[in-house]
Amino acid sequence: MNTNYFSKIKILDGGMGQQLLSKGLKSKGSLWSATALVEKKYHQLVVDAHLDFINSGSDVIVTNNFSARRVRMIQNDVEEHFNYANKKAGELAIIARNKSNKNILIAGSIPTRGITYQPHIHYDENEIYDEFFQTAKELNPFVDFFYLDAICSIKETITALNSIKDFKKPVLIGLHFRKNLLLPSGESVQEISSAIKNYDCAGLMSSCVSPEIYIGVSSNLKKQNLPFGFAINAFIDIPDKFELDEKFSAQPNSYLGLRKDITPIKFSDFAINSFNNGAKFLKGCCNIMPKHISALSKLI
Repeated sequence: MNTNYFSKIKILDGGMGQQLLSKGLKSKGSLWSATALVEKKYHQLVVDAHLDFINSGSDVIVTNNFSARRVRMIQNDVEEHFNYANKKAGELAIIARNKSNKNILIAGSIPTRGITYQPHIHYDENEIYDEFFQTAKELNPFVDFFYLDAICSIKETITALNSIKDFKKPVLIGLHFRKNLLLPSGESVQEISSAIKNYDCAGLMSSCVSPEIYIGVSSNLKKQNLPFGFAINAFIDIPDKFELDEKFSAQPNSYLGLRKDITPIKFSDFAINSFNNGAKFLKGCCNIMPKHISALSKLI
């Protein structure tokens, strides 16, 4: 695909996990939304959730494999389904696109490894490289580009970029930022921009952050040369350190809280203001539902 595609405003989807829960998903342990990939009885829910976002006006949907990570597969004694789950995420996204009869694109999720929102700077680089590569290999036949999702350090970013470069597809980098406007590793937008300058990246996004954090980091995103944007969540707070447990997996809102002030109107107003300040990628994350995307799509 032509990377000029990313030079114009794009509406991406919202939070698949919460949408699946609302449609009846019962998550298993810390598998979270990946339960819907491992268990065949939930496959139609994934297709339907993608269609909800497509029909709400999303130009791009992201495959539902954010939680299909080896560490979570091991925790739940289903490691043998790692390849299957990631491949199934691509297959179900294709089914949804075909059913919609709409010219949307599919982004292959290459999610952060280990515990979500944590630095991930001390790891076996070869092991993580192989996991990134295998995820991309399973998704590759079904996706138009790759989306590095909630990446938490420069080291993790470079490992991911190196692992997927041979697939020769555009890469959109989603970086998670904390309230101090730095990556969990303590690194800045300027440092990440410098580190990736020799890679062919399509854009940078702040991934799974509050609107306030995006506003804080957007001025630095604007200074770098790539198109940029956001994937905002509606959590009350993401602490710097926490551990996954079954309570979190069953309903993250019970752990991180749900902001009721981010209504569809508030979300669309925020997105339009961000677009007016240079954002090209407008995406929802956790608790941003089809009704939010619909409100934005109507304004656009």
